[in-house]
Amino acid sequence: MTSAPLLAPQATAAAGLTATARIAAVADGRGGTALPLLVGDGPLALRRTRGEAGEAGVMLVGAMSAPLGGDHLSVEADAGPGARLGLRSAAATLALPGRGGAPARYDVRLTLAQEAAVRWLPEPLVSVRGSDLRVRTRVELAPTARLLLREEQVLGRVGEAPGLLRSRITVSRDGRPLLDQELACGPGAPGGWDGPAGLAGHRALGQLLVVDSAFADSPPTAAVLGEFAAVTPLAGPAVLVTALAPDALRLRELLDTACATYGW
Repeated sequence: MTSAPLLAPQATAAAGLTATARIAAVADGRGGTALPLLVGDGPLALRRTRGEAGEAGVMLVGAMSAPLGGDHLSVEADAGPGARLGLRSAAATLALPGRGGAPARYDVRLTLAQEAAVRWLPEPLVSVRGSDLRVRTRVELAPTARLLLREEQVLGRVGEAPGLLRSRITVSRDGRPLLDQELACGPGAPGGWDGPAGLAGHRALGQLLVVDSAFADSPPTAAVLGEFAAVTPLAGPAVLVTALAPDALRLRELLDTACATYGW
């Protein structure tokens, strides 16, 4: 493993900063996974952690408050053939307002080669009052790759109205679209986002996506987990669990149940 020192973040035209964390995982030929590239700059510090058998663990540690309005943060991870990578964050991410009123951006890109397995399990993203954040997650999988991806979003801190949160996730497998989903919540979002056909007053929302070729022989069936969690099989083979909850604790309970059932 080689690890580069933290680099100075770059200023953007909108008086924000641009910072990128880059991770490369490769099978080490001995049943484990090596990390030849582990580089983070600005608020995106990376730490090697103990993973499960054969897995390289990486923790994303916030080195400063971010993202603020105008910031552009990116996480890029590549898992080579047969590599196993577990990605987590040390704490919740707070989307904060900036001085200039420009939106912040947070991009995640995951690329999985044949027989690779990646678990992306960050802590919740909290949309703070007055913030404006655009989140984009892109995943590209080889046909035999496995993915376990969790997203959790909390609208405002305790007793606080949320900011504007726009999120999109696109996943392709073997070059074909598997999932393309977008949502918008908070002031400025399309009308009805908090109504009966939307979040129905819930403050926490999340999803768990599992892509595994084992589902080809034993596909999951549509189901309901609790009152506001749905299990949706996807062509892929994959399964998507979406959940609403009154708070982050209940949301995590729902997604942990789903993970125990469909994940690894």
